[in-house]
Amino acid sequence: MLKPNSGCDCGCAEDAPCLEYLPSLLGESVKEDEAQAAKRAEWLKLNRRDDVKKTVIFVGAGTCGLGAGAGKTLSVLKSHLADKKIDADIVEVGCFGLCALEPIVDFQLPGKCRLSCHSVTGNNVAAITDQVLAGILPKDNALCQYDSQTLKKWDSVPLMAEHPFFKHQTRWVLKNCGLIDPTSIDEYLASGGYKSLSETLNRRTPGEVCGLVEESGLRGRGGGGFPTGKKWKFALGTAAEQKYLICNADEGDPGAFMDRAVIEGDPHRLLEGMAIAAYGIGASKAYIYIRAEYPLAIKRLEKAIAQARQCGLLGYNILDSGFNLDIIIKMGAGAFVCGEETALINSIEGKRGMPRPRPPFPAVEGLFGKPTVINNVETLANLPAILGNGASWFNAIGTETSKGTKVFALSGKVCNTGLVEVAMGTTLRQIVFDIGGGIPKGKAYKAVQIGGPSGGCIPASHLDIDINYESLKTVGAMMGSGGLVVMDEDTCMVDVAKFFMDFIQRESCGKCIPCREGTRRMLEILERITRGRRKETGNDALERFQGVMDMERLAKVIKDTSLCGLGQTAPNPILSTLRWFRHEYEAHVFERRCPAGVCTELRKFVIDPEKCVGCTVCSKVCPVEAIEGKRKEPHKIDFDKCVSCGACKEACRFGAISVE
Repeated sequence: MLKPNSGCDCGCAEDAPCLEYLPSLLGESVKEDEAQAAKRAEWLKLNRRDDVKKTVIFVGAGTCGLGAGAGKTLSVLKSHLADKKIDADIVEVGCFGLCALEPIVDFQLPGKCRLSCHSVTGNNVAAITDQVLAGILPKDNALCQYDSQTLKKWDSVPLMAEHPFFKHQTRWVLKNCGLIDPTSIDEYLASGGYKSLSETLNRRTPGEVCGLVEESGLRGRGGGGFPTGKKWKFALGTAAEQKYLICNADEGDPGAFMDRAVIEGDPHRLLEGMAIAAYGIGASKAYIYIRAEYPLAIKRLEKAIAQARQCGLLGYNILDSGFNLDIIIKMGAGAFVCGEETALINSIEGKRGMPRPRPPFPAVEGLFGKPTVINNVETLANLPAILGNGASWFNAIGTETSKGTKVFALSGKVCNTGLVEVAMGTTLRQIVFDIGGGIPKGKAYKAVQIGGPSGGCIPASHLDIDINYESLKTVGAMMGSGGLVVMDEDTCMVDVAKFFMDFIQRESCGKCIPCREGTRRMLEILERITRGRRKETGNDALERFQGVMDMERLAKVIKDTSLCGLGQTAPNPILSTLRWFRHEYEAHVFERRCPAGVCTELRKFVIDPEKCVGCTVCSKVCPVEAIEGKRKEPHKIDFDKCVSCGACKEACRFGAISVE
């Protein structure tokens, strides 16, 4: 075991270097006198923040928080504390989860529970800080408080576990996100971090690790949901001098930000999971493939890797076990196709990111021709808890075929956008309405796009579907990495299909004809459907009808013949919207109108003569002079001239103009 090292440069406190307590933290029996035991207890208290000696202010400074203005909040807060000569520590933490109410700032005063406040901007942070430090609750900004058996609670503030956004969640992967300092290995160790790795290296063989993971029922959280333990056994059973582990953090789905948030908020959990996985398959080298657009996540990973190396938790002869592991960060250029595992392997090897035919599968012949296991961030982040608590603990929740929890990035037309982690088997209705708070402005729910561009849309008639791998397939969707985009009544489903098809077509690597050409043809068909009559010439109308008739057959051909999983799932947005919203397609094709009023060329603006007061504002803003009428008399729109720009509707102060 490692010896105490007061020269540790991993970021731990100078008077309590983490290496001094590492053996006992990792579960080893260590002889201590009373003074040493008391010193260790004080160290734990300091890094667990069971109580604090002076005020600590936590600022949610993940990418989402910074995007909401946390940078300015942080700057003003530092200046305010300096000006008032207030002795308080400021800690930057990751995403708390409730992105809709960012920036989020927590306050922990000596002897009191940690208080979380929402919407703390540069304009109000000074006033809120002064209130809290004076013991006054900022009622307009108080969000919740963390529970404690020993600290005094704030009056009239719900506990985090009672808050509507959190009480339906089961936070295993997100346990530390927004709570601990992601740049401090001390805080991760104090919360039980790396103990599972130590016990794994000292008490289990690689085969036992693979067996336990398989028994737990953990399935890949990045797409198809292949059993993780089974994949590992393929790699473990393949003889090779060198094996590799790859963490796929190339999060390319629109609306998905789960992996980024986990890395920014709790990077050591990922590193510990990777070390366990590498030991289980016999790999001595691992890569984290992450897109360069995640600079904060990369920065925190780099620091975490350096800290783990310094503590002997990565590198040569980890914890005197004879196990070696080197982790390398590989930055990708943001190509969606590199989320496909064989294209990702090509990219790491310095080749163009294009999928390879399978078999052989990567677990047998992968990176540089060696056995390789590829898991995504969430899959690996589950491992410390599984190895620490056992397989039965993990598979105690979930459904028969889908165990544990799943993290979703909840976005779109929903009140509480953010990161949610729920037990498998939770219904879609619970996620959208109980956790997400429903649809804003009293609008009606229309659909949820789940699984990213390769997923599908789930209509209101299936809101009570259980979230698991098999059930989603029955409605034409898939789990994917966990992007969950909510759409309301103002959403055009044909336009949604066009958006995703445009994304997929542009991101296609072009290697196989079905994906390269097929997605282009489907996009062209959707563009014809949403095109106005005045832009149709020659045989355009005939081609539009023919395209609609061929679209479903074309989608199935692409699905059956594409080379990789991305191409095979590319038609899903069209197939699912056709299945559940065929009436919207029919309105576009036969009636030449967009029921949601989204498709610009199919919008028809009309003026209600009973509401129109003849103010002439609409006629003045019309760019093509399509509105006629005398002052103080109802106006009319010449549909032959109208270009459906909507300028008149925006300008009307009386609500007299609407879209048919």
